[in-house]
Amino acid sequence: MDLEERDLPAEPVAGERPPEGCLVTAIRIPVRVVVLVLVVPVRLTWDALAAGGRVGWRRGLVPLARATGHLLHAVFVVPARWLWTRALAPAARGLGIGLMWLAAALTWLGRALFVWPWVALWRYVLAPVARGVGVALTWLGRALFVWPRVWLYARVLVPLGRGIAWLARGMARAVGALGGAVAALLRVLLVVPAVWLYVHALAPAGRATAFVFKLVGACLALAGRALGVGLSWLGAGLTWLGRGAWAGVAWLGRGVWVVVASLVRWIFVVPAVAVATAVWRWVLVPVGRVLGVLVREAGDALGHAWRVAGHVSRAVGRVLGRVLGRLLRWIFVDPVRWAYRSVCTPLGHLVRDSVWRPAARAAGDAGRAARQILAAARESVRQARVDVRRVLFGARRAAPEPLARDRREPDTPQTRTLGSSTTALTKTAFIKD
Repeated sequence: MDLEERDLPAEPVAGERPPEGCLVTAIRIPVRVVVLVLVVPVRLTWDALAAGGRVGWRRGLVPLARATGHLLHAVFVVPARWLWTRALAPAARGLGIGLMWLAAALTWLGRALFVWPWVALWRYVLAPVARGVGVALTWLGRALFVWPRVWLYARVLVPLGRGIAWLARGMARAVGALGGAVAALLRVLLVVPAVWLYVHALAPAGRATAFVFKLVGACLALAGRALGVGLSWLGAGLTWLGRGAWAGVAWLGRGVWVVVASLVRWIFVVPAVAVATAVWRWVLVPVGRVLGVLVREAGDALGHAWRVAGHVSRAVGRVLGRVLGRLLRWIFVDPVRWAYRSVCTPLGHLVRDSVWRPAARAAGDAGRAARQILAAARESVRQARVDVRRVLFGARRAAPEPLARDRREPDTPQTRTLGSSTTALTKTAFIKD
């Protein structure tokens, strides 16, 4: 049996931690102690730097940046905006309006000096003169060129052309008759003999030649087919012999290869695999396990130390915060509180009782007196207006009192009884009785 096929120890299930031995227990505590001693100062320094960085960022850099921004805004943006709004923009608008007016004036002046005179000259002088000259030249051209050409065409060229056309038609008829005669003569002399020669001599000779060539081709094809069959049989025999020889050589080579491979395997491969397996099983695996234990324990110790250092740093921060808070309270808060309770409060009460309350009382009395004075003045003014109106327009007549009161309904509701009534009719009848 091969060495690689031997039974190997069962591998631990994934997700389950292998059992720890005495080596792990002996390494864990010293490693964690050393890592804790090394990590605590680092964590304290890191927390201090982080807290200082946050405080510096929140209380230093951000306000400084904001103040710098406000300062730059006040130094550059506000003056630039004011300069643009109050000086540059109005100046630019005024300059633009001035340039527009100047351009309009220059345009009008240019038109008045250069365009309008030429337009008037063209419209009122050159164009009429040109039209008159054109009419005269047109009439002269017609008289010199058009009318003579028309007369020459109508009186000379047309009759001459008609005569030449009649003469050409006659000559064409004569030439056509002569051409027909020549064509008939050439047909009799050339075409008819050529056709007879082709039909009675050349065509039979061609058919005989074609028959001879077909016979020779059939013979050559039969000979080639026979030669091909023989060559194919010869090739098949040679192929069968080659296959047999190749099969023998291949079988021999396969046997030699199997023997050589077996020798190499048992001489070199099997011992090398055995040595490699032994080295892996008895050297590399234990060393790897030890290194894995060391690395795992170092990582666990580092994480544990970092967490413990965080708790320590937080506790130290709390203690320092409380101490600093108590110190600031003793330095600032307690003196301010004592000053407020012992000095400011009695002084404030004294000022309130001695100054503010009498002042408020005096202000209230003065206000009431002023209101009374104003009310008396308003009443005096109203009475004076009434007197003036009475002097100017007379006294107002008093409203006449009604002669009889309407007694149809009682002023106050009364309760109906046997000897009384609440209506006017029953009351009147009762009075008459």
